Amino acid sequence: MDRVRFQVLRLIPVAVLLLGLLLFFALGWHHYLSFSMLKTHHQALVSWARTHAVLAVLSFMTIYIITVAFSFPGATVLTLSAGFLFGVVWGALWVVIAATFGACVVFLAARYAFADYLSEKAGPWLKKFERGFQDNALSYLLFLRLLPVFPFWLVNIVPGLLNVRFAVYAFSTLIGIIPGSLVYVAVGNGLSSVFERNEAPNWAIVFEPQILIPLILLAALSIMPIAYKRFKRKEGSDENLKG
Repeated sequence: MDRVRFQVLRLIPVAVLLLGLLLFFALGWHHYLSFSMLKTHHQALVSWARTHAVLAVLSFMTIYIITVAFSFPGATVLTLSAGFLFGVVWGALWVVIAATFGACVVFLAARYAFADYLSEKAGPWLKKFERGFQDNALSYLLFLRLLPVFPFWLVNIVPGLLNVRFAVYAFSTLIGIIPGSLVYVAVGNGLSSVFERNEAPNWAIVFEPQILIPLILLAALSIMPIAYKRFKRKEGSDENLKG
């Protein structure tokens, strides 16, 4: 009975995050995290941010952390807004810190709720996969963060289910999201002229060759230690067979 009660209590953080996501849509808050809303109010936001600089940063980071923690759609819009509110360097810094903090909340909630249960129920193949991921967690996570093809919310959850160490997860998230954040913040920095021309920003800029190819190269570099380990393991195995 105590074990069942404990398992139920462990689900509370995840339940809170899911409830928050449902309320987000039920109350229509998703309309506020949209490009059209940004376009309508960007001048007022810029003016307010200049007048209340510290409060603007704190408010922005709080909203960003909540958005990532509850997996609300709209993080891209917030990243763009950081560009014209704070500039490229400061905007990217606030985005990276807030996104990392929010991602850590999701990671801890998922790990607290499900990791032990999945470890108990996992078969041999899953246990082997889990050990392999844990042994090379930094390389795998950097790879997943650097390439912009994996949903951010999914990469927040899966490492928690695989019992990845929190320090490794937090560090890889912090480093891995820097390139993509810089790209979108830089796009956001030029939004004023985009609004004046009544255009939309280039949402797919991160997939353009001059951006995507360096990201792919960085991602490939991040998994080189795994390839090296496997090469050395195979080399050692071949030598043992020869001996």
